[in-house]
Amino acid sequence: MSEEERRGLSWSEGRAALAGDLRVSRGRLDVSARTITLRNSVRHSGADAVVDLSVGTGWNLGAVRIHTDATGHAFAGARGRMDYVEAGASASYAYGPLYATLGVIGAPSQRAIGGSNVHAYATANVGIPGTPLTMLAEIGHSSGSVSDPVRAERLRPGGSYTNWRLGLEHRRNRLTIGVEYVGTDVSRTATASRFADRSNAGDRILGRVQVLF
Repeated sequence: MSEEERRGLSWSEGRAALAGDLRVSRGRLDVSARTITLRNSVRHSGADAVVDLSVGTGWNLGAVRIHTDATGHAFAGARGRMDYVEAGASASYAYGPLYATLGVIGAPSQRAIGGSNVHAYATANVGIPGTPLTMLAEIGHSSGSVSDPVRAERLRPGGSYTNWRLGLEHRRNRLTIGVEYVGTDVSRTATASRFADRSNAGDRILGRVQVLF
């Protein structure tokens, strides 16, 4: 990836990153692990990498797919304890080539993130008929409580904010190539804590290549 980006914020200092994923499913239970390089991330107190460990389950409610999961984020090389946990729930619906999802991800109040965090989002993917191309769109909003204003800037620089994404993917067999425009309404000029990294929260173009095994 040209950078590791989440909810419009760079987790890798705006620099290129590598990621590896492993997923195992048994019945309705999904277990996954993802490791990503973070390049001494300011946002995560100098972390070199993060490991995301998730456990989730899903089921169909009529034509709607419901999914819930819990994820722990463990940061390697960070100065101090930066690990935190969160849980999410989503509802997805497919209509022809369109696949739409509404979801919310919540992190209870934790010292590492200076309070609680709630991210609500909507996504839509639509395959372009007769081509290997898929169009992507997303909008989200992050909010939450604050117990430590300095650490709260880590996931919410400047307080509550909105993020967006428009993208195009080329999928063929096991290879996916994607280009995305992402952005937020986070101010890049306001005074910020050492965790905010506001310079890597603005509008930008990202690229990524993924190979499945």
